[in-house]
Amino acid sequence: MKVAKFLPIFVLALLMSACNKPAGELVGASVAGPMGEANPYGMVFIRKGAFLMGANEQSAIFSQPDNNVMVTVNAFWMDETEITNSEYRQFVNWVRDSIAYTLLIEEMGEDSPYALQPKYERDDEKVFINWKERIPWNQRFVMDDPVSEALAPLFYDNGQGALRTTELRYNYSWKNLDEAAKLANRFNVSTSKYPKGATVRVDSFWVEDGEIKAETVTRALREPNDLLTNAIICVYPDTLVWARDFEFSYNDPLLYGYFNMPSYSEYPVVGVTWEQAHAFCHWRTNLLRTVGKQLVNEYRLPTEAEWEYAARGGRRVAMYPWGNKYARDKEGCFLANFKPYRGSYHDDTSVSTMVVGHFEPNDFGLYDMAGNVAEWTASSYSSTANVRVHDMNPDYTYIARKDDPDVLKRKVVKGGSWKDVSYYLQCGVRTYEYQQECRSYIGFRCVRSHIGEK
Repeated sequence: MKVAKFLPIFVLALLMSACNKPAGELVGASVAGPMGEANPYGMVFIRKGAFLMGANEQSAIFSQPDNNVMVTVNAFWMDETEITNSEYRQFVNWVRDSIAYTLLIEEMGEDSPYALQPKYERDDEKVFINWKERIPWNQRFVMDDPVSEALAPLFYDNGQGALRTTELRYNYSWKNLDEAAKLANRFNVSTSKYPKGATVRVDSFWVEDGEIKAETVTRALREPNDLLTNAIICVYPDTLVWARDFEFSYNDPLLYGYFNMPSYSEYPVVGVTWEQAHAFCHWRTNLLRTVGKQLVNEYRLPTEAEWEYAARGGRRVAMYPWGNKYARDKEGCFLANFKPYRGSYHDDTSVSTMVVGHFEPNDFGLYDMAGNVAEWTASSYSSTANVRVHDMNPDYTYIARKDDPDVLKRKVVKGGSWKDVSYYLQCGVRTYEYQQECRSYIGFRCVRSHIGEK
């Protein structure tokens, strides 16, 4: 009995001795979880480094050249290619299905096969979706059938027509760090309170009579949750960009089939606003954290500095992602999908967009950092941003509120597209578009900050 009594003490002493961590000393507190992180699927690791940020030659629009500054960026992961129609369709289908499951549960009750029954009885138990129960999308509409009645709001003609893509809305929220970083909102650790009179200015979204409404509100800051801002975003791409962007041009086949036809699955998604891309990043983060069960940094749009550094492929002053000053290789073949000559789009083997990864990658292993489609970045546009940002992880970002003027809603677009001349393909050249606008020549890719130093 004495041996059994003192055995736990002996084992504990042995373990402390083995770890060389004496009792009563400052030895640190461990955190559960794996060290480092696994390589994200479809992403490329971009090592930390420094580069000369800014245009390599005089601007084609302004007579005064951009300021070049030497900056440093930390390591991050970046999508190997632009987000494709297939990948964005996964987001759209998830939103569609989640709405459908919710309608089915509301119509058929919590005891329906579409609701996940809780393992433990609790008064405050939420109703969870049973994602394993398939939704009968191909079932014909049947009057008085509970499944048909539940899904009817998602279709035209009382459930018998085409899908209402305008009903596919993603509702999400995030903490507004712009407001949290204000000196007037600095948390007082002595009193454990926010300053008296501290306020936050955030957007508030809701749906009224089938229409998304939004307004910018100012409210008191008393706890961290007051920093939350929400958004309700229609996630379906605007396919009419193929008709709207080009007058007196017949692009109807792309209008009707670009996003839905299998032949275009590996083409870059277009017709997506900056706001939709932002929502996609939020959804992608939650998907990995909830389904993949991984605690990782969030997916997001790259800052302008991150995008430009990645495009240069580790070369400090590379004009194009492939490193030289020309848009052709030694054999005279074009190195990207752009507009080589006046009125001639097909000389680079494509008229408009083309399958991602068609041309050779840059030195980081990234495809299509020039041409095909231009890409949204997280950064706000300012003609003098380079002289104001910090030289370590430079970033000029502002998420504009609904009642802000349009000049604050401009986002930096990089890379050039299939409709642009070679000048816009340069790594350092920057243009802009408004965050609520979408184009047939603008797509995006995601990044994720690397965990730890590397």
